[in-house]
Amino acid sequence: MTVQTFPDDISGFVSGSNAYNPDYNAVKKSNPRIREVKFGDGYRQSSVVGINPDSKTWTLKWSNITATIADGIEDFLEARAGHEKFYWSPPDDTDVYLWRCRSWQKVMPYGNLFEISATFEEVFEP
Repeated sequence: MTVQTFPDDISGFVSGSNAYNPDYNAVKKSNPRIREVKFGDGYRQSSVVGINPDSKTWTLKWSNITATIADGIEDFLEARAGHEKFYWSPPDDTDVYLWRCRSWQKVMPYGNLFEISATFEEVFEP
């Protein structure tokens, strides 16, 4: 199975187009996994868990986009069905990483304009 790239593998994507870039209010969340032991007198000792202890999550939004762009994003995410990974480069980085999107929603706040919200979770697997 070939791993797709977001947004390059969206049907109708035009290279160099900014239409598929998320809004500037994207939120990056870190959730380091640690193990902590509490001893007497308030002393604590902690260590990271695993070889990739700090996975990232991005909450993204595309606002005021056309039906064509909204459908392209939605079709790409639906094709992955919440479990297939894909490549994506976060807004604050130029490197490409593996991600999974388990939830998204599509809203039509105005006539013929759409809004999509999605959460991308970093994936550590070959």
